[in-house]
Amino acid sequence: MNDGRPVKQPASGDPPGKVAHVITRLIVGGAQENTTFTCEGLRKDYGYDVTLITGPPLGPEGSLLAGSWRRSVRCIVLGQMRRAVNPFRDALTFLQLYGIFRRERYDIVHTHSSKAGILGRLAARLAGIKIIIHTIHGLPFHPYQGRIANLFYVLTEKVAAKVSTRIVCVADMVTEQAVAVGIARRGMFVTIYSGMDLDAFLNSGTLRESARRRLGLGDGELVVGMIARLFPLKGHEYLFASARHIVRTFPKARFLLVGEGILRERFRRALEKMGLREKFIFAGLVHPARIPEMISAMDVLVHTSLREGLAKALPQALACGKPVVSFDVDGAREVVKEGVTGYLVPPKDVRGLTAALNRLLSDEKLRERMGQSGRQLVEPLFRKERMVEQINDLYESLKQGGGRRL
Repeated sequence: MNDGRPVKQPASGDPPGKVAHVITRLIVGGAQENTTFTCEGLRKDYGYDVTLITGPPLGPEGSLLAGSWRRSVRCIVLGQMRRAVNPFRDALTFLQLYGIFRRERYDIVHTHSSKAGILGRLAARLAGIKIIIHTIHGLPFHPYQGRIANLFYVLTEKVAAKVSTRIVCVADMVTEQAVAVGIARRGMFVTIYSGMDLDAFLNSGTLRESARRRLGLGDGELVVGMIARLFPLKGHEYLFASARHIVRTFPKARFLLVGEGILRERFRRALEKMGLREKFIFAGLVHPARIPEMISAMDVLVHTSLREGLAKALPQALACGKPVVSFDVDGAREVVKEGVTGYLVPPKDVRGLTAALNRLLSDEKLRERMGQSGRQLVEPLFRKERMVEQINDLYESLKQGGGRRL
């Protein structure tokens, strides 16, 4: 039910209609949080009848299934929808999605993530849904996997794009990459940045002292933080290599890792061998509501992922007034303005990463200046309310156009 705020009806005065969002799994992650914010906002602020369809949240990353969004959004969990390719499970999931779409007759189907995006869009078209939208949070093909896998993902994305009405990207660079490999014409794409509860991050400064006490950080310790799942391609090993050099210049430097994953024990052993274990704090899985608190304890945020649409941790850190250092991948340069909000480093460049972090750790005024610039950049660009408004505007324009493809 609505929370009491006035429902914003479209300019035409027509009822907004029914929409289904489909995502492979609701683990703790940026794409998943983006999706729940969207579903909740469309229901509460615009009056849509919203259903979220997902698979089970398997894995060590944690689940968003128990979030407050479920008070206003219907949720269907399909037990066979999984991230890994499995012909039997995938066929069964496709049939289940088709059956739901035929039965419910949604006005709009909006998919997220690769597996749900492929199966959901094809099932929606077969079921006769007129408006089919897909959000690319991060492209499934990238330079760090085999050629055959990349060809497969590009082909499936091209096929699914042919039955899509529009494709939303979380960064302009994601559009450029998709257009470059011929997934669809440029006119099919629209950029809508992932939204967040921006006020929680803008007001996080009051949490700094208590957060640092809870983490066991002492006075004078400079903290480099990273928010990422402990999984391959997130680039933790480059931060570890950089830390070996940083601690020589800054003996009181500490490193805060926020996130959980399959590589936790491997990382612990690697740091033991490097003599750096005591320098690193493994915060583990942290509820999204506590991310502002974690960032408040940091002095600099680093992002070393080798592939990402636009990592949500970057605008989150900027909203907290923290400068960022990121590998120059995908959409990072859309928020990391070189020398203004932080520094961009070529992927895998440990020397460049070390130099950028040393520069920031040595200059408190530079950190403050960049943090202030970061706050100005993300407000209101990354407000969840703005994101939902833009998605609603897209829905309305497509409904008025009868779901016509460009």
